[in-house]
Amino acid sequence: MKDKETSLWLKKFTDQDIPLLTKWLDAEHIKPWFTDPQAWLDEVREREGEYSWIRHYIICKNSETMGFCQYYPYWKSGEDWHGNIPAEGTYSIDYLIGEVENLQKGYAGAAVRLMGKLIAEEKDAKRIIVQPETDNHASWNTLLSAGYSYDTANGLFLKNMFNSAV
Repeated sequence: MKDKETSLWLKKFTDQDIPLLTKWLDAEHIKPWFTDPQAWLDEVREREGEYSWIRHYIICKNSETMGFCQYYPYWKSGEDWHGNIPAEGTYSIDYLIGEVENLQKGYAGAAVRLMGKLIAEEKDAKRIIVQPETDNHASWNTLLSAGYSYDTANGLFLKNMFNSAV
């Protein structure tokens, strides 16, 4: 799937992408938000097994790789930060722009929109929730620019899938 404005597209994650993700998880601008790199690496290594319910991607522009993203059915995760939002039909996302020269160019927002389109194709998708760290202002701005609203009651970002252009 491709974003027409930025020419960004998402490539399914493969084992050949593990060194790249390893490098990105070690980057200074990523470390504060992805604090357990080994857990992320273990997860992608088990994407055909224990974590097969998570969809992992590399963010690309033309032939250049620039980031990582994933989406998953929230109710399968065992997480419990959804507040009073129903877990069933809820998806969540994670994303990072690994290459510093690609920060603040709208690529994260385009990747978030692309994941939203993929999630919209899931027959059970009703909404997407995201809960970035409160001091991750770049992620907050990305989500707002991608059409998410901040749900103050639950302390998370929300995008309903019905009646909205993802």
